[in-house]
Amino acid sequence: MKSYPYILAILFITSLAACGLQKTEESTDPVDGKFIIGYVFPGNRVMSGSEINGALLTHINFAFANIVDGKMVEGSPTDSINFAVLRKLREQHPHLKILISVGGWGWSGNFSDMALTHQNRAVFIQSAIEFLKKHELDGLDFDWEYPGLPGNNNIHRPEDKENFTALLHECRQALDELDGDEKHYLLTIAAAAFSGYLEHTEMDVVAEYLDFINIMTYDFTGEWANITGHHTNLYKPELDSTAMSVEGSIELFVNAGVPAEKLLIGAAFYGRSWQEVSPENNGLGQPATGLAGTDLKYKSILRDYLSDPAFLELRDTSAAAPFLWNPEERIFITYEDPESLKRKAKFVNDKGLRGIMFWQYFGDHEETLLRVIFDEINR
Repeated sequence: MKSYPYILAILFITSLAACGLQKTEESTDPVDGKFIIGYVFPGNRVMSGSEINGALLTHINFAFANIVDGKMVEGSPTDSINFAVLRKLREQHPHLKILISVGGWGWSGNFSDMALTHQNRAVFIQSAIEFLKKHELDGLDFDWEYPGLPGNNNIHRPEDKENFTALLHECRQALDELDGDEKHYLLTIAAAAFSGYLEHTEMDVVAEYLDFINIMTYDFTGEWANITGHHTNLYKPELDSTAMSVEGSIELFVNAGVPAEKLLIGAAFYGRSWQEVSPENNGLGQPATGLAGTDLKYKSILRDYLSDPAFLELRDTSAAAPFLWNPEERIFITYEDPESLKRKAKFVNDKGLRGIMFWQYFGDHEETLLRVIFDEINR
């Protein structure tokens, strides 16, 4: 990617000035033993420190770094400036940890080659350590989507399974051996929620090297499917005994040998939608055509759909999941709301899990969803 030093310098000065003018309330550690982790994905724009409430988070996973020529690099020209904004936020909230997430759906294509040999892994790990030190970050989050599987038409190999384990083991060793650093650098992953992911990884082994695991318990279904459903439901719906659920995903990881206290469930600050839906059962579990290209961040759902009387606000009590149904236009929307998050927070506490992570911070509306997570997980 190209860099634009003159423009970035101006943006950097402007951003720091904005941070300096910001007045924040006194911060305290928001969670006693439970984590609230927000993925922050600004894209190629400069954030303001006032956009993020560090008092309601324990960790920020900045998305994403890329892998180029086997090394970890900034994903966007504005990343260095945004890291400065986050460091300023951390000064105001000393409990807050800032991690860099590498990969994601769009940038997982070079993982398999990078992890293929010990030499390749060593080159990457050295670049990752330099990245962490340069930007004064607290840890590294791997978002490989997915080892041994194509994901977004990515290169993948059967040996990804063992190579992923080796990558995490060698990375943990390198982070622990950093000279002159008294801090513990965090090492985490974003893990897929489906059984195929467990078949292509060694979760019982890698869990020993990881501080915790963020399970992406969302996108269970979406506009790529020809049947409507819930995309981030807590429990399996009565209507579909084969459907995925948060509860089912947790059972997969625990049965694979991962301690419950190392697991975080995922929450979605966005929805998925279909059109041309058959009207039976208010559109739930019905044949349909995916409705792609629609802005379904939670704040957009509030503005454009929940405020529209044409959309019925309904709930599948068996799945602990809300949905919207427009019978005239035959549009179905699956999403997350405050009530579903209350149930998820209770589930985390009841099951002894580590906490909740969510994708992503800028999808919320005036901290509506984040505040529910914060309040309920602290009960």
